Formats: sequence, C-alpha cells, structure tokens
Amino acid sequence: MLRVANNRNLISVLLLALIVRLVGIAARPIWYDEAFSILFAQKGLAAMLYGTLTPTGKGTADIHPLGYYFILGNWMKAFGDSMVAVRLLSILAGVATVFVAYLLARDLFDTRIANIAVVTLALAPFQVHYSQEIRMYSFLALWLLIAAYAYRRATTNHSWGWWIVFSVSAALAQYTHNLAAFFLVSLALWPLLRKDWKNLSAVTLAGLGALLIYLPWLVHLPSQFAQVSDAYWVERPGIASLFTLLLVFVTNLPLPNGWLYFALFLSLAVTAIAMFQTFSRQNRNPDAIWLLYLSFVPPMLLLLVSQWIPVYIERALLPSGAIFCIWLAWAFFGTSLPSLLRTALLGLLIIGAGVGLYQHVTYRGFPYAPFQELDVFLRERSQPGDKIIHASKATRLPMAYYDPTLPQAYIADPPGSNTDTLAVATQQALGLIAQPDIVSATRDAERVWFIVLQRHIDAYIQLGYKDHPYLSQLDESFVLQTNEAWGDLRVYLFVRPPQ
Repeated sequence: MLRVANNRNLISVLLLALIVRLVGIAARPIWYDEAFSILFAQKGLAAMLYGTLTPTGKGTADIHPLGYYFILGNWMKAFGDSMVAVRLLSILAGVATVFVAYLLARDLFDTRIANIAVVTLALAPFQVHYSQEIRMYSFLALWLLIAAYAYRRATTNHSWGWWIVFSVSAALAQYTHNLAAFFLVSLALWPLLRKDWKNLSAVTLAGLGALLIYLPWLVHLPSQFAQVSDAYWVERPGIASLFTLLLVFVTNLPLPNGWLYFALFLSLAVTAIAMFQTFSRQNRNPDAIWLLYLSFVPPMLLLLVSQWIPVYIERALLPSGAIFCIWLAWAFFGTSLPSLLRTALLGLLIIGAGVGLYQHVTYRGFPYAPFQELDVFLRERSQPGDKIIHASKATRLPMAYYDPTLPQAYIADPPGSNTDTLAVATQQALGLIAQPDIVSATRDAERVWFIVLQRHIDAYIQLGYKDHPYLSQLDESFVLQTNEAWGDLRVYLFVRPPQ
C-alpha cells in the first residue's frame, strides 16, 4: 500500500513538473540561440560537422559538441519544427531530470525527502526556464544527474554495472556541452578528498571509459577551446557572480522591479541556514555534505578557470542547481530545524518561486522580440526590389526560422570582436552568408528596411557614437522615411533620394 502511495506521489510530481513546463510554451518568441539550434540541426550531421570543425585560423568554427543538435535534428524529422514540438524535447528532458533527482534523493535519504526535493525541483524557475529553451542545457542536466546517481549507486553497491552507466552518461554529457567537465571533475575528486582509495580507483577506470567513448570528439577539444579564447562573448566573472548564482538557484534572473532585494535576502538566508544545518554536530551527514559539494564546487571551478578563459555561464550550472534543490530539501526537512522556521522558509521559497515563474512566463525583454509579427508586417509593407537588412545575426536567424522564404540579409560581426561568433563555415552550413558591410548589403537598393536591436544602438551611444554606425552610413545615401519600435527592435525604412 505504501509503495502504491509513493508511486502516486511521484507520478503527481512528474505531472506537476510537466504542466509547469508546458505553461507558456508557445508564448515566448524564438530568440537567436534557439533559432540557431533549429536551423543548424535541420542541416544534418555532415553539414553540422563541417560547420563546427572546419578550421578558422583561431580554432574550430563553432564551440559546442553536436550531441544535442543530433538529437534535435532527429526529433524534428519525427515531430516537425514547430515551436511547440521543438520545445517539447527540452521539456521531456527536464521532466526526466526531476525523475532522476527523485531516485538520487531517495537513495541518499528516504522517500519523504525525495518527494519534497522533486517538488522543489519541479517548481524551481531556473530549471523550468531551461526546460523550455531550445538548447542543450536540459539534456546537460539530465545526463549529469544520471552520472551522479550512477556514481552514488556504484560507490555504495560496488557494482561495475553502475560504473558503466556512469561512463556512458558522463560521455553523453560531454557530447552535449564541453562545460560538463567541471561537474564530472568535481565528482571524480570526491573520493580523493575523502581518501577513499577503492572508489578512487574505480572512478578513475570509469572516467577512462567515458574518455574512450568521448575520444572521437575529444581530439577536437583543443581547437574548440582556441575558438573560445579568441572569440567568445562571455565577460570575466567577478565576486558578484557568487551572489547571482544563489539568485539563479532560488528565484532565477531577471526579476520584476522591486523584487531583487527580497530574492537576495531569501537566497542568502536559505543557503546560510542550510549550511548551518549541514555542519551542525547533531545533523552532520556525509551525504548532505556531498550534495553541498556538488552544488558549489563545480561553479567555483568554473569561476576560477574563467579568470583565464572566460567561460562562466550560469545555465551550464543547471545540474548543480538541481543538486541544490535536493540539498535544501534535506536541510529543511531532514534535520532538527525548528518547525516554525521551517514553515517560514518554505513560505518564502514558495513566494520566491512564484515570482520567478511569473517573470519567466511574462518576460518579453531582450533577447526576445516579436519576430513573427514583424515578418507579417514586412510581408505586407515591403515592395518588389526592397532590401531587408539586419544589423547582425541576432535578428536575422530568428526571422529565418519564422519565414525562410522572405529575402533578407545581415551584416557580418566585426572581425575579432567578442561578438564574432558565427564563422564563415557555420554560415555556409546554415546557408545564411553574411554581407561584409552595410554599403555592400544596400548597393543598388531604392528602399532599405533596416532592423537593429535597440540595445545595440544604446551600446554604441555609450561608447561615444552619435548613433549606430550603420544608421549613420545609411543617412549618407538614403533618406529616413519611417522609424518604428517593435519591442526591443527598431525598424527603419530608408528611401534613396532622386538623383
């Protein structure tokens, strides 16, 4: 009877996780990274290999392995490329992550803690956000949670079957994202820190097995890191990243106006109390310390390495965020925490999650924009012979997803800049070749529709420019006819004056 009740509880939580992740699935527009995923995965494995591994003089053309794109491409062959279909793939991976987290929490503690942990994970805004996004991060969390669970089972049961599961899931995580290494290295170091020599030998052999599976891609890793070193948009992180990490784990970012200080207080409070409970003498539990370790050591390693090669992106820490939810569940419900304090913290966490989920569902700021509505507008207003020019790939690729037949062009990234991230080989694989400059893009045009993100205009103004340089160049040969705002987009119509 108890097992039936537990199964019903788990099914209810998984349904909750699914429903929360389905909310707003079609409301949020496709943005650049998502459009790239779809357009790239549609091209097939051969084109993706060319667009990723072709030498560029500073490394490979692209910086990500192809595991997720390969899965997505085959998913689209079966279910189509509608927004709902492609986002559903990430959602299913997110729900599967909740299930694996349940297995891990139950194995570490008990069914009660496992149920609380997965409810927390099901509603965590950080997890929900990337369970909807058409990127590789929900799969990264899934493979690494499976690796953590397999590691736990292998080290307690001393079963080589579980070490094989660890090897396979670790390799799949590395085929999904190169930054999986930071979580896997943290896992592998744990026996060394505890002087657990038997499990250290086993995890070393299992790690070698994972490297063997990963070897076909591992040989390309130095070239991909060379590309990261020379052209990557990530800034070097500072100490503030530790605070934003906690905010992301608890409420996610951004937040509605006025909620930041509440979220920061909540994040610091729950973390401090959970740490106190973890290290207090009466509650000390090596499994809880292991969860704390996996919550924060991978981010700290990533932060440290990023002082030399900036690769610190919080979404790659989704697996640590999932572990964090399990750790909090134990700290609040598996220890001697006073019931009044527990109730108060639980209420505040529910409020924080509600705020984060509300912001997730309603947010329409950068990088999102009404690309589909703009496509309808351009279809109705453009004339034969008009040229539609995008200032960058950031707006061109989403428009290519929504309407691949409308003739449009875009300007190449400034060579050598930190935005120069779409190599020529990748452009060729996509079938979307950039124009070298605005003059070439508008040559012989009588009318030009120019599309640019408002934040790119603002960035140039902050650097001391009067306006976006492309707008200044267009003013030299054309007369501005209209200037309209479409969310974060600015759409200009220029007409060449009579000679």
